Amino acid sequence: MEQKSRPAISASPGSATVDLSVEIAGLVLRNPVMTASGTFASGREFAGFVDLSRLGALVTKGVSSDPWSGNESPRIAETSSGMLNSIGLQNPGVEAFCERDLAWLAGQDVPVVVNVSGHTVADYAAVVERLERERGVAAYEVNISCPNLDAGGMAFGTACAPAAEVTRAVRAVTKRPVIVKLSPNVTDIAEIARAVEAAGADAVSLINTLLGMAIDARTRRPKLARTVGGLSGPAIKPVALRMVWQVAGAVSIPVIGCGGIMTGEDAVEFLLAGASAVQVGTANFVDPGATVHVIDGIVEYCRISGISSARELIGALDT
Repeated sequence: MEQKSRPAISASPGSATVDLSVEIAGLVLRNPVMTASGTFASGREFAGFVDLSRLGALVTKGVSSDPWSGNESPRIAETSSGMLNSIGLQNPGVEAFCERDLAWLAGQDVPVVVNVSGHTVADYAAVVERLERERGVAAYEVNISCPNLDAGGMAFGTACAPAAEVTRAVRAVTKRPVIVKLSPNVTDIAEIARAVEAAGADAVSLINTLLGMAIDARTRRPKLARTVGGLSGPAIKPVALRMVWQVAGAVSIPVIGCGGIMTGEDAVEFLLAGASAVQVGTANFVDPGATVHVIDGIVEYCRISGISSARELIGALDT
C-alpha cells in the first residue's frame, strides 16, 4: 500500500466551527478519534488514503522487545458483522520500529501512541525503556489484553494483580502518559480498571477483542490455524459500550472507547457513555478512510445538535 491510489482525505469545509479537541492525561488531541492498534500498521500504509494530521492520535501496531513472527495462517476469518483474527502481534521488534517506523512518524503532524507488548513484565519495561531514548512518542498504550498469545498478552489482563504489576513496571520507567488496554474476557472489567489506575495508569482503553472461533462445516475444521482468535467489528459494539460505561463510572482517569465504531454516530455513543476519546479499528479494513469519515460524522452530529464542543458529549448519557 505504499503507492498512493487516491488523494488523501483532508479537512472538511467548516469543520473548525465545532471544537473537537479533547485531553487525555495531559495530552491535547485535536479531536477524539484515534486509530486502534493493529488495524493501521504504523500509519505509512494509510498515508495515501488519509491525511494523518487530521487524526486525534495514531496508535501504532504492537511493538515488542524482540521480533515476533506471529501465528500460523490462516489467521483471519470474516464473521457476521465482524472478523476474527489471530495475527499474534507480528512485528519486527523495537529496534526496527525505531529505525523505520518511528523515524518516519517523526515527520508527520500527529501525536504518536506506541502500543507495547510483551511475554513477561520485564519485556514491557524493556520496550518502554528503549523508546524513552526516542523523540516523537506522545504516550504508551500497554497491551495486556491480546487473546492471541500463548504467553503474556491477555494473561496479564484477566486478573488484578498481574495487570497492576505490568502497569507499575511501565510507570516506573517513564513520565510519559501510560494508557492500559483492557481485556473484555473477564468477569468484572471495572475491577481490572481500578487496579491499573491504582498502579499508576493515566488512562485506560477498551475493549480489545473478544475471544471467539469459527468453524468450516464442510471441512469440519476451525477456520483459524490457532482455532480461536479475537472477534472485532460491529458485532461487539454493544458489549464495548456497556464496558466503557461501567469503567467510566468506576475510575477517575480518562477512558478511551473502542469496539465496532464504523460511523461518527457510533463514536458519539461511546463519548456519551463516558469515553474521552475513541479508537477506530476494524472499519479501517473496510474503508481506509474510515477514521476521517468518523471525525466528519462527529462534526455533523454536533452541528445538527447545536453542540459547539465535543467535550460536551463526554459522559452526557441521560439515564
